[in-house]
Amino acid sequence: MSEKRNDFPVRIQICVCTILTFCPWFISRIPLFLCYLSKLSSLSSGAIFDESAKKDDEVFRLAVADLNLNNEILETEKITISVEFVDGNNPFQAVQEACELMNRGILALVSSIGCMSAGSLQTLADAMHIPHLFIQRSPTGTPRSSCPPTSRGRADDYTLFVRPPVYLNDVIFQVVSEYSWQKFIIFYDTDYDIRGIQDFLDKTSQQGMDVSLQKVETNINMMITGMFRTMRVEELHRYRDTLRRAVLFMSPTTAKAFITEVVETNLVAFDCHWIIINEEISDLDVQELVMKSIGRLTLIRQTFLMPQNTTQRCVRSNHRINTSLCDPKDPKAQTLEITNRYIYDTVLLLANTFHRKLEDRKWHSMASLTCIRKNSKPWQGGRSMLDTIKKGGVSGLTSLLEFNDNGTNPNIHFEILGTNYGEDRGRGVSRLATWDPIHGLNGTLTDRKLENNMRGVVLRVVTVLEEPFVMVSENVLGKPKKYQGFSIDVLEALATYLGFKYEIYVAPDHKYGSQQADGVWNGLIGELVSKRADMGLSALTITPERESVVDFTTRYMDYSVGVLLKKAERTVDIFACLAPFDLSLWACIAGTVLLVGILVYLLNWLNPPRLPMGSVSSTTLYNSMWFVYGSFVQQGGEVPYTTLATRMMMGVWWLFALIVISSYTANLAAFLTITRIENSIQSLQDLSKQTELPYGTVLDSAVYDQVRSKAMNPFERDPMYAQMWRMINHTGSDENNVEESKEGIQKVKYGRFAFVWDAAVLEYVAINDEDCSFYTVGSNAADRGYGIAMQHGSPYRDVFSQRILELQQNGDMDVLKLKWWPRDSPCDMFSSVNSRQRGSALDIHSFAGVFCVLAAGVVLSCLIAIVETWWTRRKGSRVPSKEDDKEIDLEHLHRRVNSLCTEDESPHKQFSTSSIDLTPLDMDSMPAARQALEQISDFRNTHITTTTFIPEQIQTLSRSLSAKAVAGFAYGSVQDHRTGGGPFRQRAPNGGFFRSPIKTMSSIPYQPTPAPNFGYGNDPDRGTSI
Repeated sequence: MSEKRNDFPVRIQICVCTILTFCPWFISRIPLFLCYLSKLSSLSSGAIFDESAKKDDEVFRLAVADLNLNNEILETEKITISVEFVDGNNPFQAVQEACELMNRGILALVSSIGCMSAGSLQTLADAMHIPHLFIQRSPTGTPRSSCPPTSRGRADDYTLFVRPPVYLNDVIFQVVSEYSWQKFIIFYDTDYDIRGIQDFLDKTSQQGMDVSLQKVETNINMMITGMFRTMRVEELHRYRDTLRRAVLFMSPTTAKAFITEVVETNLVAFDCHWIIINEEISDLDVQELVMKSIGRLTLIRQTFLMPQNTTQRCVRSNHRINTSLCDPKDPKAQTLEITNRYIYDTVLLLANTFHRKLEDRKWHSMASLTCIRKNSKPWQGGRSMLDTIKKGGVSGLTSLLEFNDNGTNPNIHFEILGTNYGEDRGRGVSRLATWDPIHGLNGTLTDRKLENNMRGVVLRVVTVLEEPFVMVSENVLGKPKKYQGFSIDVLEALATYLGFKYEIYVAPDHKYGSQQADGVWNGLIGELVSKRADMGLSALTITPERESVVDFTTRYMDYSVGVLLKKAERTVDIFACLAPFDLSLWACIAGTVLLVGILVYLLNWLNPPRLPMGSVSSTTLYNSMWFVYGSFVQQGGEVPYTTLATRMMMGVWWLFALIVISSYTANLAAFLTITRIENSIQSLQDLSKQTELPYGTVLDSAVYDQVRSKAMNPFERDPMYAQMWRMINHTGSDENNVEESKEGIQKVKYGRFAFVWDAAVLEYVAINDEDCSFYTVGSNAADRGYGIAMQHGSPYRDVFSQRILELQQNGDMDVLKLKWWPRDSPCDMFSSVNSRQRGSALDIHSFAGVFCVLAAGVVLSCLIAIVETWWTRRKGSRVPSKEDDKEIDLEHLHRRVNSLCTEDESPHKQFSTSSIDLTPLDMDSMPAARQALEQISDFRNTHITTTTFIPEQIQTLSRSLSAKAVAGFAYGSVQDHRTGGGPFRQRAPNGGFFRSPIKTMSSIPYQPTPAPNFGYGNDPDRGTSI
């Protein structure tokens, strides 16, 4: 192909000779043709640079000279250039100079200017179809801002953006997010277009970050002096706190001057952390910035992926780059700007494009273009040249230069450099991470070299005693006090990791600190403000007022407001056994027993049942009541009811009793094992709505200020806190508030009071109380936290904060919490009553009522027994005690026997299985008869006990009866059941034996009746019993 290209001018000359011979007309066109030949051998390009970019012109000319010496790319052709300088803020001048270059005839236009003039050049290039390679340049080295949006992707768009888009917003947002910054300030110089970070500000606003903006004037010294002159001391303190986190959008020169001023005026401390972001930060700038700064410094700059070998860095494919530009040790290469690098690669790209166009023989002639004429036609070869440029790509000083479909360069990389915390200047700089649009952040920004920074440091720590955060563990006279608690454990963990030592003392006034009327702070905060202590910790909450005068680490524990209340006392109810049923239900049950007893009596009275011989039961009202009550308590009864109506009634009654007793049993078990006493206060809302129970907090504490702020501040007014404030501030805050938290706890324990305080402190008190008499309620939302306070501008704040985050991340902080707030506490801090935590055994109080009922029944029975005994003796004194006067109603007995004989003649009819008492007729008064008694046995399947009289002693028994009784009862011949003889051998018709239904005998008038003749045969198995 190269040989063909070398013969190309010779062939042209032959054609010229032929035309001269055969076509005299062509003689007039010789100058134009010779001009075309000259343009083929020289490739003209134009360039427009900002008048301040003299170095761009130098690199541009150096690149053209290097390529003209490269025979592999341009052999016989040479690149000729035309350069014009313009004011970057004068678009009209830029267009005028570009038209002049087009009139001369150019194949492409290269520009290194700002966005203002670039827009005009883009419009001109689109109109004239001239490929325009735009290299954005920021004035005086400030960070770039994105140019105003233009319609990209059109068919007539001839501008190519050599520098990649501006990604500073994406990089800085990911960096501050990685650092977990929530509050910082952005400084920018006068030449920076603040509209360039609008996207970044929008993202930080969505994330809730507190971002401030401040413009740095040209005269930095005057600006700093003016702030000291106009700001008050408190405002300067707040401004110093703001400067602890800062992002600098400015040129390296301005950044160095600004850092020098703020360090010399003591506006920043050793714990500050600044980020400087700019694409154009050289290695020399990095060294100077680190030397001038204190604290921690992070630098973000654009970098290019280059081989480490110098030879490979300078040789790229078919071209060798000038050593002064590619060797990192060369002084000229060290001061090379990013725009210089892109200009060199742009010339290299154009040279390769011309090379491909010549090889493809798709070269288009170019006529001079006039921009002023309206009828001027664009270059016809512009589109072909533009497509060839976009399809190509070169590897040069910017690693890789190529374009995508929309004409932008996608290849860009950032590196993030940083230093560690320290008080020494000139600290080492290390590469922390890299960033690119495809992969994002690659690396970690965590500083892991903090553990040795505080070796040998002794910190003076001020504290306030508050259980369980800080407590005195040992107080020996003559020796320093030893402390323990959750905050002490956190401090010890930090000291072990970071290597420092500490001395603890208690604040003189035992207060956390509040601002007095004269503006002076007291308590723990006052010790830090007056520089008497290096740090302070206890149950210290982070508040905006405290943060205005001291620095806080990140929270090591969440904080919320809680209420300590006394559990309801368990009232001793000795009649707890009656609790399952209401009093009205008990009354209904008692009335039902009476009603059913009366109904049973009436039913039996209307249709009397036939009772068996010898039955002692009767259907009296007393017996009916007793039977109904016995069946209700499932103990049975003695009255036989044989009628259908009565049985129907009793069947329904038994079903009713079964349901009632079952319900009572089930409900009694629940009442004896579950406490149903509930307190009405179960949340802060419940506390605020009631006014019967007074409550308060510690005066001038963080809780006091929080309630007051949320009640009085119109921007954060909360109705619940407004109601609480009315109670807390009752009678000028003196009645319901206390001076110390211990005083409030004592008021709750021994009085009628609710104490509003830190929920963590109250939970510890509740679970460690000996009587388990407290319970807590509170809010689950943790809007604040406990932190370690330090002097304003302390260099150790970030060190402590990072270590606290590590303790939280690896779970060590949770282990420390479980030590002081165990989960298996014997006290239930959420239950409003004194409930047992272990076991479910019932105590004596649960059955006291049952024992009382039993005792009352015993006492009443004894009283009735005494009355019955007295009544029996009194009645017995009126009746003669002689044996001959004791009578029995034998006529009545005779009639009963006759009735039994007539009803059932069966000799084997048995008595009912109900128990029948056999009562002797005053046998105690007859000694002979008492000795003759012999109890034989009980009949099977019955409760009948028989007593047999010995036959030899029958006459003695007969003589003991009165003469009237013996005369009125014909016994006849009775034989003994064993010997077959004796006068009492008759048997009852029902198969049993005669028994007297009368237990206590009295004198009954006797009416003689004819004695029946019992014709029973002798039966050895039968006898007679009375």
